[in-house]
Amino acid sequence: MDSKSLLGDSADATYRDYGCRSEEERIVGDTTGRRIFPATCDSASVCQQADDDLYIQQAVVLIEDAIQYRSINHRVDTSSLHLYRWYYARICQWGLGLTIAVVLLLAFVERPSSLSVTSDSRYRSPPWEPPCGLTESIEIMCLIIFTLDLAVKSYLIGWDEFRKNKWLVSYTIVIAVSIIDWVLSISMICDEKLRVRRLIRPFFLLQNSSLMKKTLKCIKRTLPEIASVILLLALHLCLFTMIGMLLFPKTEDPIKNEEWKVYFRNLPTSLTSLLVLLTTANNPDVMIPAYSQNRGYAIFFVAFSVIGTYFLMNLMTAIIYNQFRGYLLMAVQTSIIRRRLGIRAAFQVLSCHNAENATGESVPVDAVLQVMSRIQMQSYYREAILLAIRQYETEGFMNREQFGQIFDELDKDRIKEHPSLPQYNSVGLQKLQVIFSHYFFTIFGNAVALAHVVCICTVLVLNSEKSVAERDNHNMEIINMCFIIYYLFEMCVKIFALSWRGYLSYRNNIFDGFLTIVLLVLQITIYVTYRLPYSNVKQSSQGTFSLWEMVRFVNMLIVFRFLRIIPDIKLMALVASTLLDLVKNLRAFAGILVAAIILLYNIMIINNWQAFMEVYTRYTTEWSKIYFVCWWFTSSVMWVNLFVALILENFTYKWDRSHSCSVTDVERIRYETSVQLIFKEQVKEPTEEELLCQLQQHPHLHLHWGNT
Repeated sequence: MDSKSLLGDSADATYRDYGCRSEEERIVGDTTGRRIFPATCDSASVCQQADDDLYIQQAVVLIEDAIQYRSINHRVDTSSLHLYRWYYARICQWGLGLTIAVVLLLAFVERPSSLSVTSDSRYRSPPWEPPCGLTESIEIMCLIIFTLDLAVKSYLIGWDEFRKNKWLVSYTIVIAVSIIDWVLSISMICDEKLRVRRLIRPFFLLQNSSLMKKTLKCIKRTLPEIASVILLLALHLCLFTMIGMLLFPKTEDPIKNEEWKVYFRNLPTSLTSLLVLLTTANNPDVMIPAYSQNRGYAIFFVAFSVIGTYFLMNLMTAIIYNQFRGYLLMAVQTSIIRRRLGIRAAFQVLSCHNAENATGESVPVDAVLQVMSRIQMQSYYREAILLAIRQYETEGFMNREQFGQIFDELDKDRIKEHPSLPQYNSVGLQKLQVIFSHYFFTIFGNAVALAHVVCICTVLVLNSEKSVAERDNHNMEIINMCFIIYYLFEMCVKIFALSWRGYLSYRNNIFDGFLTIVLLVLQITIYVTYRLPYSNVKQSSQGTFSLWEMVRFVNMLIVFRFLRIIPDIKLMALVASTLLDLVKNLRAFAGILVAAIILLYNIMIINNWQAFMEVYTRYTTEWSKIYFVCWWFTSSVMWVNLFVALILENFTYKWDRSHSCSVTDVERIRYETSVQLIFKEQVKEPTEEELLCQLQQHPHLHLHWGNT
């Protein structure tokens, strides 16, 4: 699920305090021709004449909005609901994501692209230049899809909501500018000097992710809070720059001018040298010339690093973390309100499904079951909710509190139940089943895998100084084959003890079994190709790959297979699951950094980033430094710190939840660690009055509220 479905559309990015209208305003019908739905079913004839299928369809969409934390402020007529569900179908969302990826990847082949196998310009062949119209044809197709996307979104939320949505208005402007620029490119036969639309392409990625937009808003909100620290940091940098220029001036002695010549020649060079030192990228190189003359100069550089790097930069990190956490908490509050509002709206709509319901305080269980049969959701949560519904089948109706409680299952951790063990009649088989399904058998398998890795490490050490011809790969292959036979035996007996379904219900078994089969196939291929172990064939004379290359590949897979120990060590399992959740839930961060590729990525990790800056400055102007400094501040100072903040929250949440669990429990529980669940215990549940107040302000679902 993408980040849009996690936090919903940004039209309601923050919780708005809706003012309740007067009774007269609420009773006034919809003057735009949209359908009016009574909330309390004051007249039985009204409910009898209503289209029951429309009520069910509305409830289905509202609950799906609640599941995905989406806003419910969209059209609710029959045709709009079909269009809405089609738009949020997985295939449409994947198609839109693929379109965004294609339009961003065009930069790799468009002129002047430098994409090639080698980065060395001395050996790089001329890049392929596509004919005029090829990339433009692909791009116009993408722009047409974006236009359709905009049209569907605008229609579903209505004109009034569209005008309030700054992102959709910006989306319109970006598409219009891109099409105009595309027309100019075609009219100039692809010979234009500047393509404006290239600069704004990342916006398509940005506007499609709510989490990405929220993170950018978080950065915007954080900047004023850290302004004082930034000012203090700038003062610290300028002060030490002036002191450095006074300490290391140009003298008559060329030997004493090394520090001045390289790092303090003028004001821009001095500022740049100390700014890079702030990131520790040029430490200790920056102080070596001065330190060679006098050890006392080290005090200047150490004082600068301690105050700037360890005090001010870490203080900025703390402020960024605190602001980001506060903003996420507010965003989660909005998400929880959306979920409760969607469920509450579904109940209100379903209450009109019951023609005999005069107060609208209950809904038929049959109607709820009918809704559940149409909702698109994970099977685990569907089963849990249906189980909760069945307890009300004898009564036939559910009140508002009961209706809300059955959907509380969405907020619970997912417990993965493994299939039961197969039953064997033979006592001997039962004893073998106990042995091979025991936890200690897995530990023994881990010990065997460790012994195999140790053998490979030993051989690597012994062969590190030998040439390919001098290495004895035959013996290594015999050792590998012995271990692989055990791995195959282990896989077979686990299948015997757990059954196929039970074996495949463990993710580590899937990982282990897949690598075991791959290793077995590779090992058989090596034996057939080189006729081991009795072969006089030269190692490089058979097949596409030499024996040494095949052995290296097998050994790499064996070392990789050793990762099977992770699920059996609690802390490692938590760390690994945290990383997997980051991959699933934090794609927004990767999206923002998609322009980083290689050059900006190296600058972001501040490893010798001054080298790139100096080269670009040498061949352009001194002003190019501003670009690199801005990127360093945005990516390394702001973005990476936000990333670290969410890593800490994610890991802390998992650690607290599983602190009292065993290794087996950690394997059974799938923690759905979205940002909503991380902060769920700290958010405030909306009151009934707040929910009703927002429902009354729905732009399309107009409800009549009776005096109850």
